[in-house]
Amino acid sequence: MHYRSSIGALALMAALSATFAGAFAFDEAKYPDLKGQWSRMRFPGIAGQPSFDQTKSAGAGQQAPLTPEYQLIFEDNLKDQAAGGQGIDPTSTCLSPGMPRIMTAYEPMEIIVTPETTHILMEHIHDSRRIYTDGRGWPKEIEPSFAGYSIGQWRDEDGAGRYTMLEVETRGFKGPRTYDAAGIPLHKDNQTVIKERFYLVKGGKDLLEDEITINDHALTRPWTVTKHYKREPSQRPVWRESVCAENNSHVEIGGEHYYLSADGLLMPAKKDQRPPDLKFFNQTKK
Repeated sequence: MHYRSSIGALALMAALSATFAGAFAFDEAKYPDLKGQWSRMRFPGIAGQPSFDQTKSAGAGQQAPLTPEYQLIFEDNLKDQAAGGQGIDPTSTCLSPGMPRIMTAYEPMEIIVTPETTHILMEHIHDSRRIYTDGRGWPKEIEPSFAGYSIGQWRDEDGAGRYTMLEVETRGFKGPRTYDAAGIPLHKDNQTVIKERFYLVKGGKDLLEDEITINDHALTRPWTVTKHYKREPSQRPVWRESVCAENNSHVEIGGEHYYLSADGLLMPAKKDQRPPDLKFFNQTKK
């Protein structure tokens, strides 16, 4: 009995040694320093809701290379928003913005680098991402998600023995998704392929860029936009909880958007909007 216990103890020690060896094999010095809290940069003269291309105004100012079919969808969406509706923007009911809109970083983000996975943690709805960097290939089947399935590879661009760039490809989406609150649409087939290049700006260790290229059937050509982020200087940043459903005044019933008043009553979102169908409720007779 004692002999068997000794064998078990030796096996446990061997397993722990292998685990520790794997942990120590992660050379943190080879990776860029991405610690801390990252916020999207604001550009002068760009007001309103955050746009997909931070350097351009939202809506038509983005100059998205949409096909004629999806340009009409976008324009109808803008008309609905101008009338008080939400257009095709799905986030009013607290659905995830999905990729690539996640990288707008409505709230600050944190990047956690491990040997096998790079995690991008967002303080907004359900926006966190998991980027696999363990050398895996694409699975035969991908369960669709708003964030998609991401595979990345670290690159040592200048041959100095340190990684300077993370290249990522993301597939496997579900919808609905838009590029921003203005409702620039992605194709309903959800066959989007997104490629990214993350890197620290040379000479600016607190400036991070994400070059995003979108391949989507609603576009006439690939659309490339560079996202810009800055590292907050605080050594102990404040992480604010952001719960979209809390105090959300938007209500969608039967494909129509309505509002909740301050006292919890249903209100129209548009002029002369009809009330929702109440056929499943007992109607009070006057």
